[in-house]
Amino acid sequence: MHSRRAGILLHVTSLPGKFGIGDLGSEAYRWIDFLQQSGCTLWQVLPLNPTGYGDSPYQCFSSFAGNPYLISPEILYQEALLTKEEIEATPEFPSQRIDYGGVIPWKLTLLEKAYQRFNANASHPFHSEFPAFCDQENEWLDDFALFMALKKAHGGIAWMDWQAPYRQRNQNECASFKNQYQSEIQAIKFQQFLFFRQWRSLHQYAQSKGISIIGDLPILVAQDSCDVWVNPQLFKLYPNGYPRLVAGVPPDYFSPTGQRWGNPLYEWHEHRRSGFNWWITRIRQQFSFFDIIRLDHFRGFIGLWEIPASEPTAEKGHWVKSPGFELFQNLKKHLSNHQPLPIIAEDLGVITEQVENLRKRYNFPGMKVLQFAFDDQDPKNPFLPHNFTPNYVVYTGTHDNETTVGWFSQLNQAVKDFIEKYLPNVHSDPAWQLIRYAWSSVANFAIAPMQDFLRLGNEARMNYPGQFGNNWTWRLDSSISYDDLIPAIKSLNDLYNRG
Repeated sequence: MHSRRAGILLHVTSLPGKFGIGDLGSEAYRWIDFLQQSGCTLWQVLPLNPTGYGDSPYQCFSSFAGNPYLISPEILYQEALLTKEEIEATPEFPSQRIDYGGVIPWKLTLLEKAYQRFNANASHPFHSEFPAFCDQENEWLDDFALFMALKKAHGGIAWMDWQAPYRQRNQNECASFKNQYQSEIQAIKFQQFLFFRQWRSLHQYAQSKGISIIGDLPILVAQDSCDVWVNPQLFKLYPNGYPRLVAGVPPDYFSPTGQRWGNPLYEWHEHRRSGFNWWITRIRQQFSFFDIIRLDHFRGFIGLWEIPASEPTAEKGHWVKSPGFELFQNLKKHLSNHQPLPIIAEDLGVITEQVENLRKRYNFPGMKVLQFAFDDQDPKNPFLPHNFTPNYVVYTGTHDNETTVGWFSQLNQAVKDFIEKYLPNVHSDPAWQLIRYAWSSVANFAIAPMQDFLRLGNEARMNYPGQFGNNWTWRLDSSISYDDLIPAIKSLNDLYNRG
């Protein structure tokens, strides 16, 4: 990761199309063509796992499974699993926002029809591929399918509130449930087969076009997840499965009361005891999904902010050490083949010398966000590009930030004046000026959200950290021809040697 490259941050759900949510169909292939024609060689996405309550890709039912809402109905029609009439009967979904309440039940109904048609056609070629997939992914797939079937049977409630035999994974009761709900469990596995098949095809297409996909791996998993249900010994839980302590971050740039994420925290001694096997398995699978992984909240591999589960905010937490050096030594031993792990460290927030030492020990590039560079009007600010070194990824902003247009419009005049000294005429086109500045920097990778290339305001913001609801819904409007951006982006990549 030491060559000069550039790319765009756009989650799969934000792709345009008529099916209510971005998916792995023709618009995703068109997007990859757009990246190639623009001279970009990086596409950054958010986690692709199955989203739960709140629709956040950082709070998923599994850190191994794929999100079935991303499966393309268009491809299922081409594979004779849906009819033309079924996909033409698509409701009129909003073009600029995802209506999850409408999309999810409609998409799941289509997937059920696809499974029924697969079962009814004994000569369908997937009858040979599907069992092979189940065997290949059996390390996580059986547990995940059972988990989702049990969740449905319990009305969707969190696993901690299931009947005790299922909450505690009683072998006899779970075996009986599997026998009774065999068809439902197979249908869930079939959804995963379709997702993996479509994603791997898209990934291969990206690689053939010279595009590397950067995935995003949250350091933590959701409490209501198969990960915690199957491995309760790896987390700090009460006997009933509820967390004793939850994760977050102390008060910071984003929130004066901190962020109380609610994720369970790790019992690190249990991970050590197993040789970090869960982590090795998890990250190995992510490397089969992506070319590069961004490790979210990298600071947490040195220490995590632990909050008593009874506390409503993150203010009364404290830092607890994490065994980052041991963990990455094990990952390197099992996954790297003596090459540097292709990992980006999201080293934002409260960064200590130990965090920096861990990042440098394994030569992971860190992150620089230009929106953080100007508030204190200090020339020594580490986010100002004249203070960079090459082993970084520079962003105008991330999915957690305002868009650059939205950010700039709300700055006070003193900050704007300071930026003007750095970027003359920035007020005339703040998003493109920041993009140009990122591209011209010495950072090896330069990435900007698609919203900034389109010069969109905060109506297009992806996420407000710490705010529940109204997040993760933005989509590219299908009426916008983003191909018009190709010459300008190509020119930037050529000019700054990022092509």
